[in-house]
This record gives sequence, structure tokens and C-alpha cells, in this order.
Amino acid sequence: MKCPFCAHLESKVVDSRPAEEGSSIRRRRECLACHKRFTTYETVESLPLMVVKRDGSRQSFDRNKLLNSMLKACEKRSVSMETLEKIADEIEQSLQNELEREVYSTEIGELVMEKLKEVDEVAYVRFASVYRKFKDINSFVSELNKLLAEK
Repeated sequence: MKCPFCAHLESKVVDSRPAEEGSSIRRRRECLACHKRFTTYETVESLPLMVVKRDGSRQSFDRNKLLNSMLKACEKRSVSMETLEKIADEIEQSLQNELEREVYSTEIGELVMEKLKEVDEVAYVRFASVYRKFKDINSFVSELNKLLAEK
């Protein structure tokens, strides 16, 4: 590891501990040349996940976009930010666990609706109205009837 102070290429690890709930390792290092200490973080490198949009275009997966879409659906509802972050983590982890490097936006939308339905039905209907592009009141009524039938 290159020292940030003197650029020497050799250092020794003084302390090592888990960080960020075990998703990375924090290492305290000491440069063998100047003896100054610095911290590094080691994380698992994941391959970028590409999202195939409805129009066929591709863009890299953005967790913030996912979180923002759920925030809009949950606006003025009693759903905590912690819950939404947990849902985003679960969806991202589920997508990363698949062997495919490309995922269709429709698959992500279905996962979001499935999770929101468990947390808040109003947020679910709000998200579904945008995701499924409801055109009129009949579309809303149809979705609400499906929701009621499941209960």
C-alpha cells in the first residue's frame, strides 16, 4: 500500500477490524519509511449491474434512484427511512446474487412493488400507478380490487 505522506510502497498493518457492519475491513497501517500512520478500507469488488430500460437503453444500476422512487411513493406515510434503506439493500443484494449482469427495469419494479405491498399498501398503489402507467380511474380501481382480493 502506497503511503499517502511519502509515497513509499511498503507498510505494515497495525490494527484490523470490521467496518460498515462487516461489509468492509478497516486497516490501520504504518509506513515503513516515514513511520506515519494511515487508514485503509478493504471492500469486496462487485461487478457493475446494468439495467435494461423499457426503451432498450442500458444504464448502470443506481441504488439512489431506487430509493428516491420509493421515497416518492411513501411521501407523507409512516414508513421510516430505515425501512426503505433495508428494502433497497434487499433488492440490490437480490440482483447482485443473480448470475446475470443485466437486469430488466421491469424486474426491479416488480421487486419494489412486492416489498412495498408488505410495508404500506398506499405506497404500493402510488408506486404501481407510476410504474404501470395507470391511464384512468379504472386502472386504479382494478389494482385496488386485486389488493382487496388478496386479503
